[in-house]
Amino acid sequence: MKACVLVEPGKYSIEDIPMPEIKEDEVLVRVLTSGVCVNDVRDYKGSKWSYPRVGGHEYSAVVEKIGSEVDPSMVQVGDHVIPYIIDDCGMCYDCKHHHENICANFTKGTSYFNPDGLSGFFGFSEYVAVPARHLYVYPKETPDAEAAFTEPLACVINSINRSNIKMGDDVVVIGGGVMGLLHVLCAKKQGARVILSETDAARREFGLKMGADVVINPLESDPVEQVKKLTGGRGANVVENTTAIPSVAAQSIEMTAKSGVCNMFSSIHPNDPILVDAGRLHSQEIVVTGTQNGTIETFAQAIDCISKGIINVKPLIEAVYPYQEIKDAMECACRPDTYKVMVQFSK
Repeated sequence: MKACVLVEPGKYSIEDIPMPEIKEDEVLVRVLTSGVCVNDVRDYKGSKWSYPRVGGHEYSAVVEKIGSEVDPSMVQVGDHVIPYIIDDCGMCYDCKHHHENICANFTKGTSYFNPDGLSGFFGFSEYVAVPARHLYVYPKETPDAEAAFTEPLACVINSINRSNIKMGDDVVVIGGGVMGLLHVLCAKKQGARVILSETDAARREFGLKMGADVVINPLESDPVEQVKKLTGGRGANVVENTTAIPSVAAQSIEMTAKSGVCNMFSSIHPNDPILVDAGRLHSQEIVVTGTQNGTIETFAQAIDCISKGIINVKPLIEAVYPYQEIKDAMECACRPDTYKVMVQFSK
């Protein structure tokens, strides 16, 4: 089968690799469309994970073969599916307490490090072997490129669920990229007034079209003061920080209101420490938290929201490239003015 192999940072090669052999409890899926994640971009530019690497974890697929122990009443050949990409061990403390999305063993597998061969999630290949228990079947009439948004939307729904947004709340979303705009869409469905903070004028305009009620330019004046002015001096009930910048993380806490929630959705690069007024957190009962990955439940919620038309992700699709043009797709995804880039392997 064909795979887009990232041989080293900046260098892709379309290679023939062995077809995966499925175990009794696995299924063989044919990849339809795979989204390019910011983590794929980081791998392309150079990351700490091992090379050569076959990335791609945001993909839709169709079932080609099922293992002997797979219940055919649950999944059948021809089903369109989304895989849950967290290889949760099921045994650690986190897994046993419904935090499988932060399983302690997740990054220890070959998805990240493989000294003896290819690492990665293999969504940038024609076929993948997936445990049957990790599959979500979605309606065949749902466009495959839209279904491929399941993983990123699942991460955002996890963020929204943990932030406990209430109707009438003021929610600030920092960053107008794909993940930020998915937060805008979801926060609006929760009944919030959404304030989008974004430096780029074109993205601010697009954010308004996607449902943001107010947009601010954090470079124009102090964004904390801008948020306070919009909220009668209180600050925002919820702040969702989707940027990787330490100084912005500090500002996101400052603009959070009394009894509010500030969520660090993005990983921070570089992960420099920030100063926090711990006394204010104490006296004003402010919660600062973070969210990582999607959960088993939010994956299900995400594909339901997409397939039922509750969340419209189609406007966020920047371009769809054939897999033979993986380098062009990655270069497009690297640009700061683009949204979700897709790679198509089959129909």
